[in-house]
Amino acid sequence: MGALTGLKILDFSTLLPGPYATLVMADMGAEVVSVVAPDRVDLVTQWPPVIRESEGEDGKGITAAAAWLGRNKKSIFVNLKTPEGIEAIRRLVTPEEKGGGGFDIIMEQFRPGVMDRLGIGYEALSELNPALIFCSLTGYGQTGPMAMRAGHDINYMSRSGNMNQAGRKETGPVLTNMQVADVAVGSMNSVVSILAAVNYRNNTGEGQYLDVAMMDGMIPFNSMDGASWLGGGESPERETQLLNGGGIYDFYETADGRYMSVGSLEPKFFADLCKGLELDAKADKEQIRQRFREKTLSQWCEVFSRLDACVEPVLTMEEMREDEQVKAREMLPEVEIPGTEISVQQLGNPMKLSKCPVEYRHAGFPAGYNTDEVLVKLGFNEEEIQLIKK
Repeated sequence: MGALTGLKILDFSTLLPGPYATLVMADMGAEVVSVVAPDRVDLVTQWPPVIRESEGEDGKGITAAAAWLGRNKKSIFVNLKTPEGIEAIRRLVTPEEKGGGGFDIIMEQFRPGVMDRLGIGYEALSELNPALIFCSLTGYGQTGPMAMRAGHDINYMSRSGNMNQAGRKETGPVLTNMQVADVAVGSMNSVVSILAAVNYRNNTGEGQYLDVAMMDGMIPFNSMDGASWLGGGESPERETQLLNGGGIYDFYETADGRYMSVGSLEPKFFADLCKGLELDAKADKEQIRQRFREKTLSQWCEVFSRLDACVEPVLTMEEMREDEQVKAREMLPEVEIPGTEISVQQLGNPMKLSKCPVEYRHAGFPAGYNTDEVLVKLGFNEEEIQLIKK
């Protein structure tokens, strides 16, 4: 039994934030069915490479990204623009004791009002199932002057104030290839909100509506400097603060053009940093920078492997995959591709539960693969299923 066994989630989301949220819960035992529009483009299903059993295979494969985000889930085609498609959703949400599918958690990522206009918004579906938990994940939330505005990760990080204090004075803000607003904020705040609502439902029997906005979640990421500014401190700017390059907390180039990260903030860590660099305790940032340029990354790794200084290398993806810590934590599992005899290495789930560890049952199915299987159980015949998914 998984930690979330018994939770049944219908996932209408695409791209990264919503699908990663439901992936986290699927790995912990939740039953997740992704509802896919047959004609809707999702970049995840087109993001190369495509996984195939053999080099010359002609059949349709699935992208590595879709195989990851679809892990432990099922996928069904439903045309939400038809009465048949809407009826399928209504039946999926109807409690099992009333002949329905019993899916009582909704994850959706449309712009505000779309689900309502389709007839499957919170108000409509909660009439069928009062215990329904309905999570809407958007960029700017359901209210406010920007509620209907499109956006991506870079936009939420920028409007929140975070990027004005990130990067370098000379070059401005920098991209990191990490989707902070999407995953660290959108995905994880959705998971927390859903599980909080599940606990509330366990106590009261009532479901509720959840309004999760990525822009909202980026505001607290201004963290200590933001809190200090609100409390009367100076407005943070690039390379002026303790954690944004204004101090020794930074990246340092090595003799071979690689980089070491230095987080030696506390006195005891700074002492070991100076010991490793063979500098005195009054060393400044420029001296530290010059000293790091005197040895290669591997040489500095050897030096600091014996010291407790919060100094670590900036690894490539290839090096990360071979890292002993990553292997020890089992963070890159091999997961079987459904219907094949092959497996693919994937990004693992970071949740470590002693009594009910996460499971990697299978990688994602191709879009719509489980349509017939899911709908037949609800009593739909072959002709009706064709109308639902056309």
